[in-house]
Amino acid sequence: MSRFEWMVALRYLRAKRKQTAISVITVVSIVGVAAGVAALIIVLAINNGFQSTLEASLLSATAHVNILERNPEYGIEDWQFLLPKLRRIPHVVSATPGLYGQVALKGPLVGSNTVLKGVPLGDGAPVPEMLRHLKAGSLAPFDQPVSNHEYYVVVGSRLAEQTGILVNSPVTLISYQGELTPVGVVPSLFHFRVAGIFESGLYDLDSAWAFTSLPVAQRVLDLQDVVNTIELRLDNIFEAPAVARAAESIAGPKLAASTWMDQNRSLLNALKLEKTVSLITVSLIELVAALNILAVLVMLVMEKQRDVAILMSMGTRRRQIQRIFVLEGLIIGGVGCLLGLASG
Repeated sequence: MSRFEWMVALRYLRAKRKQTAISVITVVSIVGVAAGVAALIIVLAINNGFQSTLEASLLSATAHVNILERNPEYGIEDWQFLLPKLRRIPHVVSATPGLYGQVALKGPLVGSNTVLKGVPLGDGAPVPEMLRHLKAGSLAPFDQPVSNHEYYVVVGSRLAEQTGILVNSPVTLISYQGELTPVGVVPSLFHFRVAGIFESGLYDLDSAWAFTSLPVAQRVLDLQDVVNTIELRLDNIFEAPAVARAAESIAGPKLAASTWMDQNRSLLNALKLEKTVSLITVSLIELVAALNILAVLVMLVMEKQRDVAILMSMGTRRRQIQRIFVLEGLIIGGVGCLLGLASG
């Protein structure tokens, strides 16, 4: 683009009195482009922020990669020997064993079905993400030696509200494994004290989950030194598929690895579809603004027919004339994009 083309394009954009309509449409086109760009940025920011917040809430409760039994049987034995190997996989920050099962929790008011999950707590073990910032209480009681008479548990905030549980309240957990007696299998009762209350922001977790130490969970579920999951946390959550493949080759044929993407595939697909629909909808604003720019250029060409004839008679080439009007459209679009970018 030469200085001559810039000069003529800018001159034509400064409409004279008889070209007021063209000037008004030009301003409308700039405002339309700015509105479209600003709306696009805002919609993308809202969608990305919502997805990031949802992913953070999900991943505070679930691991980036879970190693489970292909055919659930007794549990993962010799899990202690797998942990050092799994921690050496690139991008793996931690590998934590876990054991969970269904129990019944009896609080001061009512009882509720609960998922009890045992994780390493105390003795310098890394604290799970969801338990790092408790709503009430602390994890200090887990640093004490395990007593045969009283265990400690951390419950979800919704579960605490439903059952009337407070910090330091006594609760009873009923294990469905039970004990064999002369009259049949009798459910086993275990007395716990509430060490803390967590809140993840996800209703399903806050209303049905409770955490305790791994040895205590093994006692309650009447299992030996086994776990039913090994959870891997990564420094980059999008490396989960590659880490899962590497973990499966280490874990052996009896174990399988699943990623957080696999576990939440339907939810992530819904978010992706929502983002695509939002982009298409907001792009219609840009389409209207582009049609306004087209209308401005058509009207300018019709208005400047005599000027174009004079310019060509003075030696201006057809390609230069084309570039003058193309440049006008680019100026309108560029100014609109800058204004929309700043406001968005």
